[in-house]
Amino acid sequence: MKEDLLHFIWKYKKYPINGLISTMGEAVRVLATGTHNHLSGPDFFNAQVELNGQLWAGNVEIHIKSSDWYAHKHQEDANYDNVILHVVWEDDVSVFRKDGSEIATLSLQKYIPLSMLETYQQLFDSKNYKFINCEREFIGVDQFTKNNWLDRLFVERLEQKSIFVIHLLEHTKNDWEQVLFLMLLKTFGSKINGEIFVEIGKSINFSIIRKLYKKQLELSSLLFGQANLLKGIHEEDHYYKDLLREYTFLKHKFTLVSVFKSPEFFRLRPPNFPTIRLAQLSAIYAENNNLFHALIENETPNFSEILNVETADYWDTHFNFGKISKKSKKRLTDSFLNLLLINTIIPLKFTYQRYKGNVDYEALFKMMSIVKKEENSIIGNFEKLGAPIDNAKDSQTYLQLYNNYCKKDKCLDCAVGASLMNLKV
Repeated sequence: MKEDLLHFIWKYKKYPINGLISTMGEAVRVLATGTHNHLSGPDFFNAQVELNGQLWAGNVEIHIKSSDWYAHKHQEDANYDNVILHVVWEDDVSVFRKDGSEIATLSLQKYIPLSMLETYQQLFDSKNYKFINCEREFIGVDQFTKNNWLDRLFVERLEQKSIFVIHLLEHTKNDWEQVLFLMLLKTFGSKINGEIFVEIGKSINFSIIRKLYKKQLELSSLLFGQANLLKGIHEEDHYYKDLLREYTFLKHKFTLVSVFKSPEFFRLRPPNFPTIRLAQLSAIYAENNNLFHALIENETPNFSEILNVETADYWDTHFNFGKISKKSKKRLTDSFLNLLLINTIIPLKFTYQRYKGNVDYEALFKMMSIVKKEENSIIGNFEKLGAPIDNAKDSQTYLQLYNNYCKKDKCLDCAVGASLMNLKV
């Protein structure tokens, strides 16, 4: 027996509505189970329960054994003074409030059918699965149930990503243009350099970026210099020397302090080198003076036209300073543009629309639906189970499902797992 099962039994009233008796012999009638609390404090807030016809309003705490009340030291915590009912599986000790009054206890053990416990145990039996707990039953779950749940999961993923946006808004004092700049830096930095790229962005007063519109050399020198990438010696590299000269001037003019750590090159393919990514971002901002309006406020932006600008000619034959490479244009690839849409543009659109109080979910769904799906082992395994994953909306949704529910064994918080337990979510 686990507490998460008891939580669901209580929350969805999978016990007899009539005939409940407390361990003290009181008739128990549940009028409202309360609001499920996933943080510290009692498990359910604002419940309403009748005990022998007397209405009680307060909180409900749930444990496997009633003695867990003392094991968790709830008797010392004022947050539990308003508990009106202690719901347990096994009653092994009486529980009292600070004032000495006994808390009514409801033991569910004799009210729950064995079939429900067997279904729960089968769901979590590791012998039955290789990928996720419900992989054998997944394809058989009602498609309507799955579709509704997957739509909720996609919104949940956007909400999760919006937390970072809100954090940046606080840092920038609600400067949406600067937030976009920092979010682009994070995506351009990828997993390896995302955090340090954001720190580079934070080290620059965004008004400087605005002042350098149409000045790609100066913008590049600013980003490279703040990233500590202009500290080498390349006597024959005239472009490098131009960047260093410009950065020396900007650093003195704006009293700039570079970041404490340089971006990584190790384990990165040359197209993802920080030099290339910063050069590309410099080119984007050199060509766009109001990027937030163009990408976020505009209802029908041409993303490829706005973002796929040309870097300085120098980068046609370089991936790093002082090392000549085979000539190639360093444009953003379609796959990278998709990453920008998934990780920056759409989460920022969602957060901005919610900030304005008018989220166009249908438009966001449609936008993500035209983006190519991600390819990885998680998506591949869901496809083997028969899940139709056709675009980025689908792949993002299934990644949310796996990482936040399947991987954490939160099956009873998932509509698929709940349906298998005959629980309505």
